[in-house]
Amino acid sequence: MNSHPQRLVGLCMLAGVAGLWGCAGPARQAAAPSEASIAAHVQAATQAAGTDLGEVLTLCKPAPATRAAQEDMDKGLRALINKPAPPPGRAFDHLYFVGGDWSSAWAIDTPEGIILIDALNTQMEAAALIEGGLRKQGLEPARIRYIIVSHGHGDHYGGAPYLAQKYGARVVMSDLDWTMMETRLEFATPIWGAPPKRDISVKDGDRVTLGGTTVTLYVIPGHTWGTLAPVFDVDWQGKKHRALLWGGTGFNFGKDIPRLEAYSASAQRMAGIARSQGVDVMLSNHSRMDGSQAKLAKLRKDAGAPANPFVIGQPTVERTLTVMNECALAQRDRFALMP
Repeated sequence: MNSHPQRLVGLCMLAGVAGLWGCAGPARQAAAPSEASIAAHVQAATQAAGTDLGEVLTLCKPAPATRAAQEDMDKGLRALINKPAPPPGRAFDHLYFVGGDWSSAWAIDTPEGIILIDALNTQMEAAALIEGGLRKQGLEPARIRYIIVSHGHGDHYGGAPYLAQKYGARVVMSDLDWTMMETRLEFATPIWGAPPKRDISVKDGDRVTLGGTTVTLYVIPGHTWGTLAPVFDVDWQGKKHRALLWGGTGFNFGKDIPRLEAYSASAQRMAGIARSQGVDVMLSNHSRMDGSQAKLAKLRKDAGAPANPFVIGQPTVERTLTVMNECALAQRDRFALMP
């Protein structure tokens, strides 16, 4: 089967980010999908993962070609949401984890208020873990000014309507995912409830600035067409670091080759941005993927340690994105070989 370079260029135009992935010009020819190409991508991902990125490497496991039935999805969601939540914690001087065992939420504290990244599954979780977690860290939830929702799936927007209504916070999402939620919600379940109403709509490269902190929002199509990757500065013991939060990781959309090609292009593009901006912190909105629970536990044990376990270094950030890219290409080739 032939590769699809012309289609990938079209995807760049569709997502409104042509020229930003490095895919607006002539597309690079790839080997025709085969068992050998799958093995080569998995091998490249395994090599990039080394001994420290095993959780990210799980992306290379074969993904289902069809989405789960509604009943199975709801059962699985309830099990994930009901897992005991970890304690909240401070990852950097002004960055706090206030999430659950499965989905993460991050709070950036500034002199003018809080920027919240993602809002968990439900109002109940938002109240217990985000409001409760902020208070346990000495922060007032009423100071939430912005809620950046990484993408239009309910495990990240579920608590946003409650927090926005209670505190007057503005909800920020990509235009692409606002439109998806308004027209054909990709995953719908009563567990999450209705998505938030359209508020602030952003495109690739737009910024949210509050109290001297600027969060740059990159559109990284793949997990959804409008997934966002926030990039921002963090501080630890007087030293500045650059953080990237990858806004949507899993291949849970079934046999969708264009989505996987877009995911690959997004990972490649963000690797270049990480290199040019010196990104040395890689975060996720699912704590299994970035090991945030173990890192927070380490910080709680030795809060004065000069080395912050979240600072993994720019080469490791780039390796992480390489694993994601290669696993997406391996899955694309698996699907391409299917009838």
